[in-house]
Amino acid sequence: MRVLLVGSGGREHALAWALAASPLLGKLWCAPGNPGTAEIAENVAIAADDIAGLVAFAGARRVDLVVPGPEAPLVAGLTDALAAAGLRCCGPSAAAARLEGSKVFTKEIAAAAGVPTAPGRYFNDAAAARAYVRDQGAPIVVKADGLAAGKGVVVAESVAEAEAAIEALMIGGKLGAAGARVVVEACLKGEEVSLFALCDGKTAVFLGAAQDHKRVGEGDTGPNTGGMGAYSPPPALTPALAEAAMARIIRPTLAELARRGTPFRGILFAGLMLTEAGPQLIEFNVRFGDPECQALLRRLKSDLLAALLACADGELADFDLRWDEAAAIAVVLAARGYPEAPRKGGVIHGLREAARVEGVEVFHAGTARRADGEIVAAGGRVLTITARAPTLAAARASAYAAIARITFEDALYRRDIGWRALLSPPR
Repeated sequence: MRVLLVGSGGREHALAWALAASPLLGKLWCAPGNPGTAEIAENVAIAADDIAGLVAFAGARRVDLVVPGPEAPLVAGLTDALAAAGLRCCGPSAAAARLEGSKVFTKEIAAAAGVPTAPGRYFNDAAAARAYVRDQGAPIVVKADGLAAGKGVVVAESVAEAEAAIEALMIGGKLGAAGARVVVEACLKGEEVSLFALCDGKTAVFLGAAQDHKRVGEGDTGPNTGGMGAYSPPPALTPALAEAAMARIIRPTLAELARRGTPFRGILFAGLMLTEAGPQLIEFNVRFGDPECQALLRRLKSDLLAALLACADGELADFDLRWDEAAAIAVVLAARGYPEAPRKGGVIHGLREAARVEGVEVFHAGTARRADGEIVAAGGRVLTITARAPTLAAARASAYAAIARITFEDALYRRDIGWRALLSPPR
């Protein structure tokens, strides 16, 4: 098979790594890719949001399957444009991708499908939103309606903090059009986990789960980021809770979208809160999470390409996935100053030495290769160091042992990834 992978982050390097292991694969391109994907695929200089360019390339190269990594091209209609050109894509249509493109749409679908989620309202008017916050009290959650790269949610501990978030989004234009409309909802209490399902429009197959660490600082402090690390499987999500989430959240959502004539095909990522009343939906995403993907794929024993093909072709009804019983962890090395103003250009050494630690794979994210061959930091999240081992404690020890072999003067990383499961700092 000839496959085009779209994206340039750590998630896409992990996807390329998994796809490259498939006996079905003949040729793999990555657009635009990074120095890591360049070692296992052919990078092509097409931006992930260049819909016309991606469609033209896929058509000219007779690509059998397009695998989108990030959400933006899906929300912008990549799958629709490929379908119009007679090309196959493992991703939802723009109409179905509204599950991530609009928090308001997700709330509407959840209400129609009876999906358990936090009570709340959405607002186009800042004054009305502030009045609602004052009436409800705190803690309370304020969410930008549109795509915000993981930076559109404020869990406000006070009414003043919530009002400031509304002001910044709706009046100050902090996130542009994405924040012109907001959802204000109750703050759910419990353990937060990420659950993934592979969906073909009618059938949903459990695709594993992970627990992310969104805040930049240890002990879950500081501003929210795109994610500083993850581990899989999360002990908090028992098999019974996972099945409850599939039955009460994933499958009803799939059925409601099909009823509306916009069937969902692709990766459905449910951010869940495990409350005393059971799993409740926080939000939907329409692709693999980053860095959850990097941890999940280290445990997948099945052929990823075969699974994505079955998804795109509507053949998941008789499909099953096999998982390694081992634990996996992903630790993000970011650049100092992330998420607001990451320092770029720092030279990175020791990557090959790090990869020699047993069970470790190093995935590139925000890196670039200079003309002299040196790898340098070129983004906020620079690398993801992953490790797989029989236990989470052993996997974490391997990941941090690998990090100790990397020299990168501007490196910023959390030393407590996995703390909720292990309740202890790394050794």
